[in-house]
Amino acid sequence: MTTMPIRGISLFVQVVGNGFPLVLMHGGPSQDYTSLLHLKPCADQFTLIFYDHRCNGHSEGADVSSMTWDNLTADADALRQTLGFEKWAVLGHSFGGNVALEYALRYPQSLSHLILMNTGADYWWAQENAAELLAKRGYSPSAVEACHRFFNGQVTPRDYTSTFLKFARAYFYRMNLLRMAWEMLIGPRPKLRPEALIFAGRQLLNGWTVMDRLGEIQVPTLLVAGRQDFLYPPEHQAILADRLPNAKLVLIERAGHNPHMERPAEVIEEIRRFLGPAGQS
Repeated sequence: MTTMPIRGISLFVQVVGNGFPLVLMHGGPSQDYTSLLHLKPCADQFTLIFYDHRCNGHSEGADVSSMTWDNLTADADALRQTLGFEKWAVLGHSFGGNVALEYALRYPQSLSHLILMNTGADYWWAQENAAELLAKRGYSPSAVEACHRFFNGQVTPRDYTSTFLKFARAYFYRMNLLRMAWEMLIGPRPKLRPEALIFAGRQLLNGWTVMDRLGEIQVPTLLVAGRQDFLYPPEHQAILADRLPNAKLVLIERAGHNPHMERPAEVIEEIRRFLGPAGQS
C-alpha cells in the first residue's frame, strides 16, 4: 500500500497477489479502491492492482479540473508501464467502467481482457433514467429528486452524504446495514471526495457517450451486472453486449449496482472463468 509518482501526481496504489495482472478501476467518482476489496480473493490467481483515480480517494496532487478522460486514461497506462506490465486485464465498476471503456479505446494495445461491472457507455442512463426508474419502483419523490441532483452534480460537499442517503438503498437488492457497518469497522475506511462527483456530474460526464464507438473494442469483454441495478439496468447491458464485438453478458440475480458486495462468490467465479486462460499463462 503506497503512493506512486505518476505523471506529476501521487497515485495511491495497492498491489496484491501473484499471476496475470488485473487492474481494478473503482466507481464513483468520489469513492476509492476500498469499494472493490470484495474482489481481493482473486489475488490467489491474479496480481491485483487497486488504485485511486486522480482527485479520488487517497490520490493527491491534482486539481479536480484535471480529471479529464485524457488524464484518467493516461494515468492508468503510465501506472501499467511503471509496474512493468506489457499488458493487463482491466476491470471497471460503474464510473470505473466509463474510464475502462475510454482506456480500451485509447490504449487498445495495453489490455488483454476487459471486464465491465454495472457500468455503461452513455451517462444518460445515470443522469436521467436512474431517477425515472426509481420513481417507477415506488421510491418517494424526495428520493427521486435526490438521485437526479446527485448524478447531475447538483450537490455541495456539505450535503453530499445527506443527499446520497435519501436513495442509498436503491444500490442493493437487499440493503444489509449491519453487514455494511461491520465491514467498515474491520476494514479500511473509504476516503470520499465529493468534489470529484460534483465536477464529473457537471462537466466530465455531462452528456458523455461512447455508444457509437463500441465496435472498435475488439478484446474479449465480460459484462457483469446485478439484475436490479437502477443506474445501468439490464436493458442497457443488453445494448452493450450487442454492440461490443466479443462480449459475454452475465446478470447476477438478487443483486443491484454492487453485485461484488452482495454476491461476491458468484462474481468472482465469473471473473475466474473469464480470465482463466490468462491466469494460467
